[in-house]
Amino acid sequence: MSLRSKLSVLAVALSLAVPTLATAQELKVGYVDYQKVLLEVSDGKAAKARLQKWLEARQKEIDSQQEGLRKEKETLDKQASAMSEETRIQKATELQKKVYELAQKWEQSRGEAAERERKEMEPIIGKIDQVIGTIAQREGLGLVFEKRDSGLVYALSQYDLTNEVIRTYNSSAGKPKDAPVAKDAPKK
Repeated sequence: MSLRSKLSVLAVALSLAVPTLATAQELKVGYVDYQKVLLEVSDGKAAKARLQKWLEARQKEIDSQQEGLRKEKETLDKQASAMSEETRIQKATELQKKVYELAQKWEQSRGEAAERERKEMEPIIGKIDQVIGTIAQREGLGLVFEKRDSGLVYALSQYDLTNEVIRTYNSSAGKPKDAPVAKDAPKK
């Protein structure tokens, strides 16, 4: 059963349980758009900028190597008629090997980018969770849902805590030196 299916089942179960719980005491709920929070909090913006800079450097390197391989292929095509069959096959095989290695490097970069993003966002997500917990306790909320992954189809905007989470996070961040940074993030 997928995570989305499990969350949908949980949402249905909660919707059935909420009327029962509501009779015992009023249940207050809220929801947060985590993606929006991550993109708009100051630490999230800084982390995204660091990741973007790293990705651009990687892409530039890969593009440069790809251009080199394209030129090498053009040279091989021009000189192919003057080469022996054996030499032409050997050069074509070497070129194909380089193309394969570059494709592997690109794929490895994608995996590395995902891992770097996870490491960059992990401390920020922890802090966001603390902010959400503080707001939920202050407001007496029994449940806070994540807008996109909870199976939440509709909710009144009055239950949206997203902007309050962003404001609270950014105001509690204080000085830029307090910003959470992944342990292996490059130094400025």
